[in-house]
Amino acid sequence: MKSVYAVTPLRLATLALALVLGGCSSTEGLFGSKVDYKAGAGKTAPLEVPPDLTQLAKDSRYQPQGGVVSAAASAGPRGAAAAAAGGPSVAVSQRGDLRIERQGQARWLVVPGVTPEQLWPRVKGFWTQNGFALEVDDAAVGVMETGWTENRAKLPNDLIRNSLGRVLPRLFDSGERDLFRTRLERTESGTEIFVSHRALIEEYTNERKENTVWRPRPADPQLEAEFLSRLMLNLGAREDVATPARVAATPEAPARARSLTGRATAALEVDEPFERAWRRVGLALDRSGFSVEDRDRAGGLYYVRYVDPATANAEDPPFWRRWFGGDGGNAPLRYRIAVQGTGDKTTVSVLTSAGQPENGANAQRIVGQLVNELR
Repeated sequence: MKSVYAVTPLRLATLALALVLGGCSSTEGLFGSKVDYKAGAGKTAPLEVPPDLTQLAKDSRYQPQGGVVSAAASAGPRGAAAAAAGGPSVAVSQRGDLRIERQGQARWLVVPGVTPEQLWPRVKGFWTQNGFALEVDDAAVGVMETGWTENRAKLPNDLIRNSLGRVLPRLFDSGERDLFRTRLERTESGTEIFVSHRALIEEYTNERKENTVWRPRPADPQLEAEFLSRLMLNLGAREDVATPARVAATPEAPARARSLTGRATAALEVDEPFERAWRRVGLALDRSGFSVEDRDRAGGLYYVRYVDPATANAEDPPFWRRWFGGDGGNAPLRYRIAVQGTGDKTTVSVLTSAGQPENGANAQRIVGQLVNELR
């Protein structure tokens, strides 16, 4: 009788193929986060999520004086033409010392001596190289945003699943999706780059596990730090400069934030001077899923869109499109978030789209979300 376990050429070939396909393509980053977005790029079903950004009509009283990426504001015709054409390769490491600054769990990349227009094509290329497709690419506002993408490194790394998953990528799914928003801001000395993370998880709607819905899950500051470090290396920094030990060498305690009462407008107070509060408010808005349509750093204003979650149905597929500002029955509302610093304290207020005080339920809800992010 022929043995069931006899070695045949077909079985040897099958085993060899499985071993080749079973190799893990995920890479462990500087912060220990295993990421593999390339494997899932373009292979997972699209979610009903981020729409395009629609520019708000700007108030002429608050024209930005240098806080927004703008071709018209670039340094001369040559810089604007280069930005429009995709820009030449920028030797960032020769234009100044790149560094990641940290404040609590908030981190941002400082690029001295280089304008946002010069960096824009490099940053776009970075996300593409890491397996992401950009859903938002708005240089006028200084914001780019990836589509919802699966981190395939979170799938079980056993031989069978890893092998079949590469041949049939939709056979296995982690049930999680990640989105990253990148914001470039011009400073007097160069550019600051912020990366914020948002996440969804697929959950069953009942005990029978018949249907599922996508719900938000907390942002991961470690993933934000991971991609900031990778971007830093991509722009020419030395690896020893972008290591976690170097980045975390001067941590600062998180800011204390509290709601303010007895005011004509919904507001909160942060125990930080304006510059630090401005950065952290921007990250808090990005992490909370607001659509930041415009900003005026000189005037201390963020222009945002917001949808009341109480009136949105999370089980309805268009929910996410409405939440992030797309078309739908529950139209988003526009607000201004005013950031005003006095010494070591900063007040953050919610205003209407016309700049008037706003103290309704939505405004109070916005303040509550910001307080939770800024504690």
